[in-house]
Amino acid sequence: MHFDHAGIATDDAQGLATLYGDLFGLEVAHEEVFDGMRVVFLDCGDGYVELLEPIEEGTIARYLEDNGAGIHHLALATDDIERALETVRDHDVTLIDEDPRPGAWGHSVAFLHPKDTGGILIELVEH
Repeated sequence: MHFDHAGIATDDAQGLATLYGDLFGLEVAHEEVFDGMRVVFLDCGDGYVELLEPIEEGTIARYLEDNGAGIHHLALATDDIERALETVRDHDVTLIDEDPRPGAWGHSVAFLHPKDTGGILIELVEH
């Protein structure tokens, strides 16, 4: 596995993308509307910053309401998400997604509950 991206909840993905471009030279690698969110991936070379802006009620809208803007999750890429989920189950980590589901950019994803991962929401991603 390797680092894939950090998901950041924001109420202004375009504004934050512009700021990160100006400050850090990050360029937009991919944009889409997915699952009630505007999703913008900024290329960091060895991974991405994923900006998540809600455009309707849902998980990110609730997150912003409860916590404000900031890091929502960390994502790790795997070549075999099914095997990764079996490893997680073997270690009694609670899964939010028992089975992989479609994620942004057409990837398969599954989330691990933060109560078992040091308080961090972890996303497994298979490209």
